[in-house]
Amino acid sequence: MKPVIAERGEAVAERIPSVRWALASLSLSMLLPSLGTSIANVGLPTLAQAFDATFQDVQWIVLAYLLAITTLIVSVGRLGDITGRRRLLLIGILLFTLASILCGLAPTLWLMIAARAVQGLGAAIMMALTIAFVSETVPKAKTGSAMGLLGTMSAIGTALGPSLGGFLIAGLGWPAIFLVNVPLGVLSFVLVHRYLPADLSKGKANRTSFDTMGTLVLALTLSAYALAMTIGRGSFGPLNIALLLTAVFGAGLFVFTEARTASPLVRLAVFRNPVFSASLAMNLLVATVMMATLVVAPFYLSHALGLDQTLVGLVMSIGPVISILSGIPAGRLVDRLDASFVVIAGLVAMAAGSVAVAVLPGITGYIAAIAMLTPGYQLFQAANNTTVMADISPDQRGVISGVLNLSRNLGLITGASVMGAVFTFSSGAHDIAAAHPDAVHSGMRITFAVAAALIVVALAIATGTCRSRRALGES
Repeated sequence: MKPVIAERGEAVAERIPSVRWALASLSLSMLLPSLGTSIANVGLPTLAQAFDATFQDVQWIVLAYLLAITTLIVSVGRLGDITGRRRLLLIGILLFTLASILCGLAPTLWLMIAARAVQGLGAAIMMALTIAFVSETVPKAKTGSAMGLLGTMSAIGTALGPSLGGFLIAGLGWPAIFLVNVPLGVLSFVLVHRYLPADLSKGKANRTSFDTMGTLVLALTLSAYALAMTIGRGSFGPLNIALLLTAVFGAGLFVFTEARTASPLVRLAVFRNPVFSASLAMNLLVATVMMATLVVAPFYLSHALGLDQTLVGLVMSIGPVISILSGIPAGRLVDRLDASFVVIAGLVAMAAGSVAVAVLPGITGYIAAIAMLTPGYQLFQAANNTTVMADISPDQRGVISGVLNLSRNLGLITGASVMGAVFTFSSGAHDIAAAHPDAVHSGMRITFAVAAALIVVALAIATGTCRSRRALGES
């Protein structure tokens, strides 16, 4: 029996570093998409000058990337379930890396925008499949810690982008903000190929067909909604309304299509699960609120508190730094406590932080509020992601991860438009840049009062779901 025991011991010894390297590969796959967003934002003024283009035109460098992620993330998640997640993740990393090279070498703005759309496709694959892989590579008891680590890596990418982008542009020129992804992409490809579990081969009889019609309808629907929320710079004109109506019609058509498809892109039955539907709704509401901190805070800090751009950037970096520090502890807390309890605790902290932003005066009050709001967000994210992915069947992990990411992206898009509009309306000024400091301060208070109300709604959903689960458990 000794040789058998020795073999088992060796297997366990080999598995521990493998899990660590697998997590390293997933972490890098999560960092690159968030870095791809934040590092491009800081380069927009330089790119407008380099291509002799208007700011509205160069904004499509960011929009093309975000639109590709939003419209395709569910579809690529489902494609991974069908064709093999490791294979598709490698393709996604390759697309992201090659598109980064094209962006750095692009001779015209529109070629740059096209390359960014391809980069967004690669990012969508990486974001959808990274979370789906957690259940396959990490023991169930450590799922919360893994989700917290991925949240930390996403925060690092967001926080690192502006400073790294500014340094690269100043030292090497704007192509460097895209070419920096190339060595990271190569490293990510090697780690995924080496340490993530290989796809199980499926016979032709067991292969599921891909829902092309559902994919097309969903992509067009999400494109219409995203454009309705982003074009017009906060004002809702006839084009925005037409796009929004198109999105509503498209959503109905998508439901109709999926209900009559033998192999649907998304099984509509999953939305009858109250825990899953509640998690998506909460994810959307929370992302809407977090986007308000990015959209509204710079105007408040500069125009109401009178900080210069250097100080604004420094204060704005506090939130991402707190996210980096709190992500892993939040995940470990999820492993030790009931995930639904951690969701509620995170939302309570976010509600308190939102109220604090609205009522606490000055720069000290703002920092104190962010110090409550941001850890609450990390607690919620780690616990909510763990809850959603806990009992998903292996053949649905990719698409469910895609839907989870989609709800977050829709919240970010909605928050940028709706919370920005609330801020503008409540300040009583058509041009925030020219508004009186008191008006900006008033707009900030009202905006975060609305944000607190949205978190209270999410909290009501969480507590209601928790009670329902307990009732089912007792019965």
